[in-house]
Amino acid sequence: MSKRNYDKESLELNEKKYNYNFDSIVREYMFRTWMKYLTKGAALEVGCYHGDSTIILDTKFNDLTVVEPSIDCIKIARQRVGKEVIFIHDVVENIKIEKKFDHIFLVNTLEHCDDPEKLLTSIKTMLSSSGRLYILVPNADAPSRVIASFMGIVDFSTAITQAEYIHGHRRTYSFDVLNKDVVKTGFNIIDRGGIIYKGLANYQMDLALENKIINMNYIEACYQYGLMYAHQAASIFVVAESN
Repeated sequence: MSKRNYDKESLELNEKKYNYNFDSIVREYMFRTWMKYLTKGAALEVGCYHGDSTIILDTKFNDLTVVEPSIDCIKIARQRVGKEVIFIHDVVENIKIEKKFDHIFLVNTLEHCDDPEKLLTSIKTMLSSSGRLYILVPNADAPSRVIASFMGIVDFSTAITQAEYIHGHRRTYSFDVLNKDVVKTGFNIIDRGGIIYKGLANYQMDLALENKIINMNYIEACYQYGLMYAHQAASIFVVAESN
């Protein structure tokens, strides 16, 4: 295991939320976007946090394995999914597994790892010959983050704030950097895009929904806009295959 304290990184600190309702909305639209690629087979989730994505994956795959370095997160996620889901307590770079997976998911995970190239290289050995890799990361070029940089909340759009670092973030991705990391490790990107245009911070999106300033019709329109202008979306994704 890494020397990092992954259990501590998963905690909500200083009464400031880390996971917002808007994150769940992005996740739902993410799977909606990826549905055309999801077939039967074995699936691997790398990093589950509290299991929000794991719950959805559990409904789509009968054979699901989860690798998570925080034992506290595993305990929470395990209570939320079926008993057939296999959990492995470690970082994926350390595990040795002969099984090949048809679908491997890194949902809000790659930005947390110390060495993206090492992580993706390890994952490549676990992917079946016809398998696909799915990556979703927060977007450094999202208008909400660029605006925050002009406000002085973050030094610049790709900077990592102290709160983000405490929660395990090690980088903030833009399309070009994400493309570089994926292609450099021997993957062929077959699809890329953005999930939901976002001009406000996540907590502001939650407040706007709670106070009925916006509704899900607005969110749907932001999703459609994000499909057209992916570089302005809250999160960006790639779907890739092994070369």
